[in-house]
Amino acid sequence: MFSFFNSLFAQESSNGFDQSERIINKIIRKKKVPGLAITVSKNNEVVWSKGFGFADITNKIPVDPNRTIFRIGSVSKPIAAAGLLKIVEEGKMTLDSSIYNYVPYFPKKDYDITIKQLGGHLSGIRNYQGNEFKINKPLDIREGISLFEKDALLFQPGTNYNYTSYNWNLISLAIQECVKIPFEDFVKFKVLIPFNMDKTFVDKNQDIDGKAIFYEKFRRRRFKPVQETNNYFKLASGGYLSTSKDINTFGNALLNDSLVDSNQLQPFITAQKINNNESTSTYYGIGFQVSYDSSGRPYFGHIGNGLGGYGIFYVYPEQKVVLSILTNISNPNIDKEFDKLIDTIFESMKLN
Repeated sequence: MFSFFNSLFAQESSNGFDQSERIINKIIRKKKVPGLAITVSKNNEVVWSKGFGFADITNKIPVDPNRTIFRIGSVSKPIAAAGLLKIVEEGKMTLDSSIYNYVPYFPKKDYDITIKQLGGHLSGIRNYQGNEFKINKPLDIREGISLFEKDALLFQPGTNYNYTSYNWNLISLAIQECVKIPFEDFVKFKVLIPFNMDKTFVDKNQDIDGKAIFYEKFRRRRFKPVQETNNYFKLASGGYLSTSKDINTFGNALLNDSLVDSNQLQPFITAQKINNNESTSTYYGIGFQVSYDSSGRPYFGHIGNGLGGYGIFYVYPEQKVVLSILTNISNPNIDKEFDKLIDTIFESMKLN
């Protein structure tokens, strides 16, 4: 483990990541994001971790990768997937079982839907409509299912791919019904605590020490705080808060055989196929994007986009590298800058 001194040194210096730092400083200077935290590890050791810009613009509170808490959007899905993996390990659920085995009151559709199909967005369930993404009603997980439960499937499960957070809302309800405790408690005791993620929280619009102000773009170069929204009912799909350090710790836990059974993890980080056809990859496993970055390096992880938060979480199993980037703004639309940033990080580690 990194000593306190080494950890502090990694945060306060570029450690050879000067080019990467210049890219981030330019992003901040051009006001494309208010603040950004990045943590990079290799072989389970942090090699670079630093904050840029402000967690709170008005009070000029700087971003700290160990302390600043961001909305992580769909980076929540891998966390929920780790919870699903744990319940599968315990033999309480199986990936190929029907959702109706666990949620018998979910309205019957024309076709059965498996947990695996839900986890890989092959279920046919629709995505958000209208302002559902920004809804601010005090819904719990079960009540949130009412938003889509009466709608017909878009296609027969397994025959097409349609990304929708509602899949993971339904999985979280299934887990909750299976273990008979709240989903948030199950994940806390099976994932967050064992994985040492002590700065990862359920988003309840609560006051938390270190929580960033969540912004959106206002005009060209100005930011304003986003409206309040309820993310609790979509906890599994986009309702967690975390730090870049915690998300990096999570990625390393997935590479650690003492915390995760690699055989059990494999289906989660293996891209599913449409109609089980080898030529039609979805580039998505179960709660994890399974793809290649812009330079062709294979990774598993997730992009997260929430109201006032955007994140990148990539695990590179071949290089044993984990990369976590979190910002306190809704999607900043700077993919090219992020791609270049990732390339420079690998160049700095001489891993290209």
